Amino acid sequence: MDSSAQDKNLPATAQRLKKARDDGQVPRSKDLSNLAVLGGGALILVALAPVGFEKLRSALQGQLRFDHQTLLKPELATERLMDGFAQGLLLYLPLGVAVLALVLFTAFASGSWALSTKPLVPDLSRINPLKGIGRLFTKQQLFDTAKLAAISAIVGLVAWQFLSSHVQDFAMLVMQPLESGLGQLGHWLMLGVGLLLMVVALVAVIDFPAQKFLHAQRMRMSHQEVKQEHKEAEGDPHFKSKRRAMQREMAQRNSVGAVPKADLVVMNPTHYAVAIRYDDASMNAPRVIAKGADLLAMKIRDVAKAHKVPVLQSPMLARALYAHAEIDDEIPSALYTAVAQVLAYVYQLKAAMKGQGAMPAAQPEPLVPPELDPHFKKPAKEASE
Repeated sequence: MDSSAQDKNLPATAQRLKKARDDGQVPRSKDLSNLAVLGGGALILVALAPVGFEKLRSALQGQLRFDHQTLLKPELATERLMDGFAQGLLLYLPLGVAVLALVLFTAFASGSWALSTKPLVPDLSRINPLKGIGRLFTKQQLFDTAKLAAISAIVGLVAWQFLSSHVQDFAMLVMQPLESGLGQLGHWLMLGVGLLLMVVALVAVIDFPAQKFLHAQRMRMSHQEVKQEHKEAEGDPHFKSKRRAMQREMAQRNSVGAVPKADLVVMNPTHYAVAIRYDDASMNAPRVIAKGADLLAMKIRDVAKAHKVPVLQSPMLARALYAHAEIDDEIPSALYTAVAQVLAYVYQLKAAMKGQGAMPAAQPEPLVPPELDPHFKKPAKEASE
């Protein structure tokens, strides 16, 4: 096979992307998640800081209170400890739940989620040293390495600028009163966190589309893969033909129940049987309502005789109908004349049996085009021409 056929230069099909999502393979930006955790957590923390600080101060006041009652009841120390734990839980639990909700919202909004347990299944190939070495030189790994190097450089530069511009203020901090010193530290902390979040936001803006691009590159398919996928979706021709043959056989077996409604059954004495019905009020042409071969043909014959349905021996017509007419379909137009001949004979025969007319002459020989007979063979001279 030409090696170019294996070049993965075609975009992934919808089926390929769905299978990848089912396997847990979706484009994920870790930096976008980091931004959601750090940025969202910082905003929520700032919003809850006044209430949290007040609760923390009241809790410390209660824990540091010591009186005569505490000496008389030592179990109060345990109660205070449990009370402090409960207050801390009430302070930190809303923060954790809010951050978790923000992270989940970010994942759903960006499409970086997939309900799959396959990534949790142990895979020994992941610890294969040879495959591990190969993964070191993929586009994804090279991009991650370059990204981490750029982040480290940017964070280092920002930290250096921040520290160098505030080194004098840091030295003077010990000279300030405690309250103003704490306020100054809080201001610097918020400024530092803000600068860090700006770096993370910048990286996330670049990383998110880059991850989608790299995922699309990993999902690309070759011409052979597209053809194979289409083949699997449509079904292998060999198995499709076998499946259709089984469906036809089942339909033929089920059609035996319709034989009592037939106007006549045309047979090739032992191999083929076709039941025909015609209603001029509801049908444009006669229909085949049952057909079968070999044992099934014998079954159709027996059912027809049991229900007094005429059975005519017309091998050529039986073979042509069996080969070219499907159950519940109209007969081919090329066989209209032949079927009309046998139907006319049957109707005349039924009328004579009721005393409403003369008995018909000998059974007609239907005019069947030879090319519709599957057993017809062209003369050697015509075949050579």
